[in-house]
Amino acid sequence: MQRGDDASVEQALALLQNTVFSFSMRVCGQREDAEDTMQEVLLKSVPQLSKFQSPKALLVWLYKVAKNRCLMTRRKSKFAPAQELSLDQLMPDRHELERLTADGRIDPEAFAIRSEEASRLRDAVQKLPPQYRIVLVLRDMEGLTDEEVAEITGVRSGTVRVRLHHARLFVRKELMRMWMPRGEKRAPAKTQSGAQLRPARCKAMFAELSDYLDEQLDESLCEEIERHMSDCGPCQAFLATLEATIEQLHKPAADRALPENTSKLRNQLTQDYRRVTKVLGSS
Repeated sequence: MQRGDDASVEQALALLQNTVFSFSMRVCGQREDAEDTMQEVLLKSVPQLSKFQSPKALLVWLYKVAKNRCLMTRRKSKFAPAQELSLDQLMPDRHELERLTADGRIDPEAFAIRSEEASRLRDAVQKLPPQYRIVLVLRDMEGLTDEEVAEITGVRSGTVRVRLHHARLFVRKELMRMWMPRGEKRAPAKTQSGAQLRPARCKAMFAELSDYLDEQLDESLCEEIERHMSDCGPCQAFLATLEATIEQLHKPAADRALPENTSKLRNQLTQDYRRVTKVLGSS
């Protein structure tokens, strides 16, 4: 955009369209809402674009505007949970741990394929309360850093980490409902030497798993988790499903194609941008 020639301006606006529409689809969940958000946000952005000197500043501002617009217009799901997600809600109970152990090692690839077939990943993200959904979309699906997400959402980086972990656990739990439908009979868990499953000991591990997978724990805590995992089949299976869930969140979505009228909108944006920059240049 700073180069100012027609081809560069059009290329920049196309990138902005892709960014806003993809984000809006993930947050709004409805194509019509995402299209309206994209149009309104980009038209609102035109007078501001020439004022930005850094890509990061533009990125943060653009996501803030899109986030606010999405949250105002998004239709609330009747399946949405309470506004706050507690770790206790999201951890597996003894019954799920037993089933995980009975299943042996979870195959992440098979888990991912079944998640995609049922569109459960998208549905699970839409069920998240807004403050968790925004963090998950920005961090895991849009690829922003913790610091950038904190700046966009207006919360501390530590809060971003907590919400991200809870959102990941919620999505994992939703996907597991498909993997192990309620009421489905499983073989009883096998234990060695009569040892009992240890959900109380596992609980401390579950709170740290996102930081562990994102390599944000110090070496001593990583070693402690790995020692526990080496001796705990249910936790190994749980970690595999969480890791597979995060991998799915990182993958590009297949249904983010821009609507057909984007060329018309981009032409309007280009004309508006030319008009704004001309005014600014003469003032």
